[in-house]
Order: sequence, then C-alpha cells, then structure tokens
Amino acid sequence: MLQCPIFMPEQILSVHDLQKTYGKLEAVRGISFSLEPGEIVGLLGPNGSGKTTTINMILGLLEPSGGEVTIFGKNFREHREEILRRMNFAAVYAHLPGHLPVGRNLYIFALLYGVAHPDKKIAELLEEFDLVPFAGTRAGFLSSGEQTRLALAKAFLNEPALLLLDEPTASLDPSTSKMIRGKIKEYAQERQAAVLWTSHDMHEVEEACGRVLFISHGKILLEGDPRALPAKYGKKNLEELFIAVAREPLNVVEAL
Repeated sequence: MLQCPIFMPEQILSVHDLQKTYGKLEAVRGISFSLEPGEIVGLLGPNGSGKTTTINMILGLLEPSGGEVTIFGKNFREHREEILRRMNFAAVYAHLPGHLPVGRNLYIFALLYGVAHPDKKIAELLEEFDLVPFAGTRAGFLSSGEQTRLALAKAFLNEPALLLLDEPTASLDPSTSKMIRGKIKEYAQERQAAVLWTSHDMHEVEEACGRVLFISHGKILLEGDPRALPAKYGKKNLEELFIAVAREPLNVVEAL
C-alpha cells in the first residue's frame, strides 16, 4: 500500500487568468481555477481545447503568455525548484527513456526528486504497480499498458502533494484502470494531496472526480459535480454533456 503521510492543509494550486498564445492562436484564454487539499478535479474537453497546454504551463514546461500559477501558496516562477519537488505528473504521451531498464529509470528519477531511501521506495512501487517481473526490462520493450503503469510509478516516487494526470489510464484494461483509480482516490484522501485529471472516459471521471471543469476553445465554460452537472444542463449523463460541449459549447452555456 502507498505510504500516505499528511500535508498541512493549504490551497494546493491556484491558477489565475492563465493565457497562452501562439501568434494569433489563443490556445488558453484567461482561465482561473483552484484545487484544495484532497480534491480530485477533472479537466475535460475535446482534443485541442487547451487541457494539455494548461497542464504543461502548471508544470513549467510552457511559459504562460499571461496570468499566474501559484502552488503551495508560492509563485511558480520564484520557487520553481522547491515546488517541483512536491509535485509530479503522468501522461500517456510522456514515456520514460526506452533504453533504460524499468528499475534504472525509477532510480534516476528518484535521485532527481531527492527521494530518501530510493531502493526501498522503488521496491514498494514495483510491487504496487505490478512491475516486479519487469524491473530489469528496458522500458522501450514494455507494452503500452506496462509503460503506463511505469509512468504512474514514477509519478508517485516523491509522494507528491500535487499530482497532474493527463489521460493516465488510456492504455490500461478495465480491471487495471479500476485498480489505479482506487489507488489514486485513496492516496488523495489519506495524504490530502490534490489531483488534476484529464480523461475522455466519462465513467472514469464520474467515479474518480469530485468536481469537473469543462474547457472549450481555451476557456472554462462549466464547473461542478460530475454527477449533478448533466441534469443542470438538461443532459442524461456526463458523456452526453461532454458531446454537447464539444459540438456546440455556446449553446450549452446559453441553455440556462
């Protein structure tokens, strides 16, 4: 079981008027939201809506064109190194170096994050994510599902207080996906960590997330409980609402 020491309560993430432009293209158009301790929040929207761009700005991989990201009450630009040690991410597109064995990959990242007793921690995560048989296997030879589990193991190495997940279960079978969702929910609750989660699987979002943000054309259009929000907009479930937002975002917002 993942070890879950508890952080002092504080607002984990605050995004204010975040913007990203590429020439005349406005990829993210002044979005604002926050994550509290223990929250799992879904960031939903069609491809090209600005979800991954937003996550990459929070991670510091992209420089915002405007706005501010505050993590653990501190400005990201001024406290970048300190903040990065307390956060982590996993994404379906972010594979670990394929020429390195699984165990070696995790060891290098453990050193980068300053993990105490890295061998012990890696052994726990290999067991937790069913990767023990692959410890000596080069990451590039893993199946897509095994690579996903490796990326998730990496994401828990430093026991992050902020976890960013971009389609984290996209390559997993339903049984493994359910197990991973359970681990993440348990981790967030027991450690009071915040999780920002993107997914196109609306069943997964309803099961894992306590709140969702619908983003379209770089702006947040809707926000609320994923189990209550569809009825508010005259839809029978979250998937139907997602489709409506993707096809006709303005009509959905103007429905009320």
